[in-house]
Amino acid sequence: MNDELKKFIENIPKAELHLHIEGSFEPELMFEIAKRNNQQIKYNSVEEVREAYNFSNLQDFLDIYYAGAGVLLYEQDFYDLTWAYLEKAKANKVLHAEIMFDPQTHLDRGVEFNTVFNGIYNALKDAEEKFGMTTKIIFSFLRHLSEEAGFEIYEYLLDNKDKIDAIGLDSSEIGNPPSKFERIYKRAKADGFFLTAHAGEEGPAEYVWEALDILHVDRIDHGNHSLDDEKLVERLVKEQIALTVCPLSNLKLRVVKDIKQHPLKTMLDKGLFVTVNSDDPAYFGGYVNDNYLSVAEALDLSKEDIYKLAKNSFLASNISEELKEKYVSLVDEFYRANS
Repeated sequence: MNDELKKFIENIPKAELHLHIEGSFEPELMFEIAKRNNQQIKYNSVEEVREAYNFSNLQDFLDIYYAGAGVLLYEQDFYDLTWAYLEKAKANKVLHAEIMFDPQTHLDRGVEFNTVFNGIYNALKDAEEKFGMTTKIIFSFLRHLSEEAGFEIYEYLLDNKDKIDAIGLDSSEIGNPPSKFERIYKRAKADGFFLTAHAGEEGPAEYVWEALDILHVDRIDHGNHSLDDEKLVERLVKEQIALTVCPLSNLKLRVVKDIKQHPLKTMLDKGLFVTVNSDDPAYFGGYVNDNYLSVAEALDLSKEDIYKLAKNSFLASNISEELKEKYVSLVDEFYRANS
C-alpha cells in the first residue's frame, strides 16, 4: 500500500458502529485492574494473554472474553475500560461511536447494573465534552441465555431510556437463532428502541432472514453469509439495510481463512450497504483503522472505496438526519481535499 492511501485511511472521518466495550480490554489494562482489585487471573504475563488470543472459533474467543471481564468490579474499572477505547477511537479519527455492552455478563457475576452502566456512560459523556465525539450505547442481550433471562433485565433498559435507545443481540450464534428472541424484540420495537442483532457471522443466511422478518431489525451486525443467498442480497440492497462488517474479527475467528478472501469488496460491488468496524479490537488484533488498512491492502481497495465505506458508517448510524448530513459533509470535504 502506498503512503498516500495509508494516510488517507488513517485520517478520513469515520464512525464505528460495531464495538463491544468488553472486547476492547487490552491485556495491560486487564493486569492493572486485576492488581488494583486483588483479582487473580490464570495468566502470568501480558505475553501469555496475547498468546491465548489464538482462537479457532467464536466459542474459544468467548471463553477468554468472559474470563477477562471477571476482573471488572467497580465503576472506575468500567470508566477506565471505556476511556481507553475512546482515546484510541479519537486517534483513529472516529467522530461517532456506537458501543455495545453486555449487562448479563456482569450481573451474573454479582456486579450491579448501575456500577457497569455509570462507568461506561460517564466516560462517553467525557469524550463528548473533551473530544467533541458523539456516542450511543447499545444494550446487548446474550443469545446463549434464554429470552426469559433477557426479560428479567429489561427493566434496566426502560429505566435508562433517556440514555440508551438501542438494543443488540450477541454471543454464541450457532444454535441460537434470532427467532429465539422474537418476543423481546417485539417489545423493544413497541418501546421505540433502535434494533440491531448479530446474524450471519458463523450462522447461516437464514439467520439474517430471521433478524429481518422476525426481529425487524434496523441494522445487521456482521451479515457475511448473506452472500450465500442471492435473494437475500437483492433484498438487503433494495432496502439498504446496513451491515456492520468486522474484517479482522472474521479472520481471527476463522470466518475467513485469509484476509484476501474477505467478502467486503464483493459486498461493495453488489451494492450492499456495508461499514467497517473492529468488533473486539483487543482480542482481534486491531482497531478500526487497522481493519480499513488490512482490507484496503488485501482487496486492493481504492480511495473511492474507502470514501464510500466512511460515508456509509455515518449514514448507517443511529443518529438524526441533521447530524448525518453534518458528518457526511465532513467526509465529502476530506475526500475532495485529498483526491
